[in-house]
Amino acid sequence: MSTNSSETTAATAANPDLEARIRRKLTGQRFMHLIGADLTTILPGRVEAALDLAEQHLQQRGFAHGGLIATLADLVAGFAAVTLVPDNFGVVTSDLKISYLHPGVGQKIKAIGWVLKAGRRLHFCEAEVWCDDLLIAKASATMAVIEPT
Repeated sequence: MSTNSSETTAATAANPDLEARIRRKLTGQRFMHLIGADLTTILPGRVEAALDLAEQHLQQRGFAHGGLIATLADLVAGFAAVTLVPDNFGVVTSDLKISYLHPGVGQKIKAIGWVLKAGRRLHFCEAEVWCDDLLIAKASATMAVIEPT
């Protein structure tokens, strides 16, 4: 998925506090911090994360664990959806489907998530997970919008 740089600049100018708002919400993401992931890009409808692969992220054959890859896909798809809801709303994963394309062998994992269609109650998202320069997984996710109580 590509992003036009003029669209990115316009989107950032229209929402100058978006990154601060999302970073504030990230403080509650304990699992993301536990695995060592960090969001590197925050734009309306698009989020990217990175993680340096370490021994604790690997399965018995030395590949990035499938649960780690699914977690990163879920994280970026979910936070891409969060960028499009009001600050007092939230999202939770309703459905996640992931296809593993290659083993994750390398130094760095990058996950990219975006919203395909935002709705009032559901956001339909996609994600890609890369290991170094190789696409290792594709995911689709449905995020349910949670209104304040």
